[in-house]
Amino acid sequence: MLIFLSKYYSCYEMDINHTMKKTLLLLLLSFYSLSLYAVDMSMTDLKGKQSKISDYLGKWIVVNYWATWCPPCREEMPELQAFHDDHEKTDGVVLGFNTEVIGEDDIQEFLEDYFVTYPNFRVGPVSDTEFGKVPGLPTTFLISPEGKVEARQVGGVTQEMIERYMKKWSDKQQN
Repeated sequence: MLIFLSKYYSCYEMDINHTMKKTLLLLLLSFYSLSLYAVDMSMTDLKGKQSKISDYLGKWIVVNYWATWCPPCREEMPELQAFHDDHEKTDGVVLGFNTEVIGEDDIQEFLEDYFVTYPNFRVGPVSDTEFGKVPGLPTTFLISPEGKVEARQVGGVTQEMIERYMKKWSDKQQN
């Protein structure tokens, strides 16, 4: 009987299915866009300074998950430091999140060896974070001045890549 009815009502069913799919897609997109806002979490950096993500709103926040054993992480550190140095006082900061189970002294020594001065935090092994999934290292999230996670890059980043994305985003906002 169902087959018979579906034969006669297939156009009607397609309209319902199309409408249901459209509604479901809209719901998923709404949920997805809501989930893209960065969580305001409290953090203590390796130097003992307390901060929150909201302390940096109004600037671009580059959130970088890394490890000392990760060659691409080490390669991108000078790029992240250059971005931080050029933008810290105006429109952007870098926050590093170490994903290892090692002592803070070991991390601090590593950062000094690489001349890294941007804030760093020890979070231990992660795959799901407040900003999204971290499928591999390095993983970098770019958070807009409004606090929305705008992009994720798995693999190394450069200062130029970050600045190019910021410009494209800014141009898009002005249109």
